[in-house]
Amino acid sequence: MLKQPRAVWAVAFACVIAFMGIGLVDPILKSIASQLDATPSQVSLMFTSYMAIMGIAMLVTGVVSSRIGPKRTLLCGLVLIIVFAALAGSSSSVGAIVGFRAGWGLGNALFVATALATIVMSARGSTAQAIILFEAALGIGIASGPLIGGLLGEHSWRAPFFGVSVLMLVALVATTFFLPSTPPTGRKTSLADPFRALRHPPLLLIALTAIFYNIGFFTILAAGPFALPRAGIIEIGWIYFGWGLLVAFVSVVVAPIVQRAIGTVPAILATLVLFAADMAMMAIWADHSAVVTVGIIASGAFIGSNNTLITEAVMGAAPVERPVASAAYSFVRFTGGAVGPYVALRLFGEAPHVHVHAPFWFGAASVLVGVAILAAGARTVARTTHGELAEAGLGNDGRDRAETVLIGDLD
Repeated sequence: MLKQPRAVWAVAFACVIAFMGIGLVDPILKSIASQLDATPSQVSLMFTSYMAIMGIAMLVTGVVSSRIGPKRTLLCGLVLIIVFAALAGSSSSVGAIVGFRAGWGLGNALFVATALATIVMSARGSTAQAIILFEAALGIGIASGPLIGGLLGEHSWRAPFFGVSVLMLVALVATTFFLPSTPPTGRKTSLADPFRALRHPPLLLIALTAIFYNIGFFTILAAGPFALPRAGIIEIGWIYFGWGLLVAFVSVVVAPIVQRAIGTVPAILATLVLFAADMAMMAIWADHSAVVTVGIIASGAFIGSNNTLITEAVMGAAPVERPVASAAYSFVRFTGGAVGPYVALRLFGEAPHVHVHAPFWFGAASVLVGVAILAAGARTVARTTHGELAEAGLGNDGRDRAETVLIGDLD
């Protein structure tokens, strides 16, 4: 598996940097709020704009890639990330950073929605090995993002943004020279295809469940640093590094074992209930930094498990092409879940009227709404996941499965 062409390593490296962007800003949230005289809810819009635009852009990534080819789509995404990350780092107001983060989200959508399919197409060995390679890059990126953000953020809150821009420039050069030309192949998809896919109840139910799960997920990212008033930039970086390691390890190693043991839908429900309980624990003892720290790190296990399990549920949720189903699902969950950070930190309040418990109660309640939706439609969803998804996932040379795994792991 490690004897891969340089093109594969170039794209994998770019994947690591792209997924750093998810948690990169966590350690510097408080610093940005302090130095740019912004409220927590204003700072939270950096998550909201990033995820909302990414969700909307998922509708067009297939349209773009099917017309200009994967390599050009990758390069367009990389260029956008380089430009908007650098612009965010040079900004002098939170409003400007929020806007540039939206452009960053567009670039990220174009890149990551094409990266795994490109690795599968270019890699030596089996499709499963290519997916594992991608999962490893994803895990390294998610885990290292907060740590890199913390280390660079010790010098300046601008440094993490410029760091991503420079690293992505290296990835752009490597991808340009090492990845062969990849002309468009297959059917040209349309903007209407994802909306047609949402007519199928199982896919819609999973997407609605994921909205409320994502609200909880981004509440952890946005509210966590503000609930640790004594933690500095590097301390927050290490806390979310531990969180990222659990996300990566559980999504790759533990979740498939749980799925085989009790089934996809029961495993999702159990994971969501545990996630809600974890957030409720943080809400009750939000005044105790040690409890909040443990709760943040532990949530990585539930988030990692849920990423993999919901991905598997999406795979057979609608009788349409897997990339189309993935685009529809991602559009609903990202655009819907993007409101979570803003609402959570509006509830947090401002000094002297800080309500440190409220964001976590909000997150826990949102996740329980997702539990209720999935429980109500469990029979409908279970019919699509029963009969072993491995068989469904290996169709079309494994590439449909690869695209769906990618979209699920964007969380």
